[in-house]
Amino acid sequence: MEKKNIFAHIQEIEAQMETMRLNLEDWKQAVKELMEANQRLTLENEQLRRILKREAPRQNAAPQPVKAGKRQTAPETPAEEVVGEGYDNLARLYHEGFHICNVNFGHLRTEGDCLFCLSFLNK
Repeated sequence: MEKKNIFAHIQEIEAQMETMRLNLEDWKQAVKELMEANQRLTLENEQLRRILKREAPRQNAAPQPVKAGKRQTAPETPAEEVVGEGYDNLARLYHEGFHICNVNFGHLRTEGDCLFCLSFLNK
């Protein structure tokens, strides 16, 4: 082989190696993102399983029998109790580790307290 031909061949191999290095970086980034998403979903799944275990005894309770001739109606509650109940549900969700703010509603809180959620709870 001529010297020029060898040099051109080395440059071609060098360009291919650079392309492979860039591809490898892209793959590493994709794997990193997938691993982070997997970890986040695993944590969320564990929390949801704990919540389901707590809720299961309530769901398995026997329904109250309805007496013949009586129509079952929902108990009337003042509007303040309904608002309080909604607030309590949001506070419970927040303490279970989920966002209740409009920015990340329903997503798992992985980095401690969220200022948006806390400001919403303090209203």
